[in-house]
Amino acid sequence: MIEVDGLNYEVAGTAILHQVGLALEPGGITALIGPNGAGKSSLLHCMAGLNRPVAGRVRIDGLDPFTAPGEERARAVALLQQSPVVVSRLKVRDLVAFGRWPHHRGRSGARDAALVEAALAAFSLQGLAERPLETLSGGQRQRAFIAMTYAQDTPWMLLDEPLNALDPRHARDLMARLHGLTRGSGRSIVIVLHDINAAAGWADRIVAMKDGRVVAHDASAALLTSQMLADVFDTPFEVLSHRGRAVVVAR
Repeated sequence: MIEVDGLNYEVAGTAILHQVGLALEPGGITALIGPNGAGKSSLLHCMAGLNRPVAGRVRIDGLDPFTAPGEERARAVALLQQSPVVVSRLKVRDLVAFGRWPHHRGRSGARDAALVEAALAAFSLQGLAERPLETLSGGQRQRAFIAMTYAQDTPWMLLDEPLNALDPRHARDLMARLHGLTRGSGRSIVIVLHDINAAAGWADRIVAMKDGRVVAHDASAALLTSQMLADVFDTPFEVLSHRGRAVVVAR
């Protein structure tokens, strides 16, 4: 479980998060949604132990990410930030292998190699494994970075807007893969999304944020109502149903 209690976070004296309290049960996908500036990415970085709050606490399955050694934290939670840096001439397989560093500390073995291959397979990257990152499309690079995060083999994966720069087909494919990876694997994913329909279609739970606060947290089907979305985004919405799934339309 990820537990956040009384969390306040500031940047240069400006309050970003206000008394955030949240308990995320393990399993499945939890989507963080809300307008720009709501604090979604800041909260995700606090959960990962990168943004140090001015008050409050975070626990990842009981671990304090701010006091635990870096290697221990990296074995508990993996974070993919927005717009990761592409290193020239770095091959896909080498990038994915970086995910194993917290485990082997430079002395990789057979298990590390096997988990790298499993990550490449999970995101259909075997045919691209020897390609330099700069020769890939934006969507292919995004899959490679997520595969690196997956190879870290942590109970929790935190993904910050991984659908950026993806066309609808590749966005759907990625969400379907992530959904499948959380089924029976012991993996839990927390993901920041701007695409409300991606959250509606694939997330098990949704956390809605506005002005640095959590305003709603529930199972996706229960949370996605026209009134809640209008309150959060200051825009009227209609929530429809198509083949058993919610479809959100801005009016």
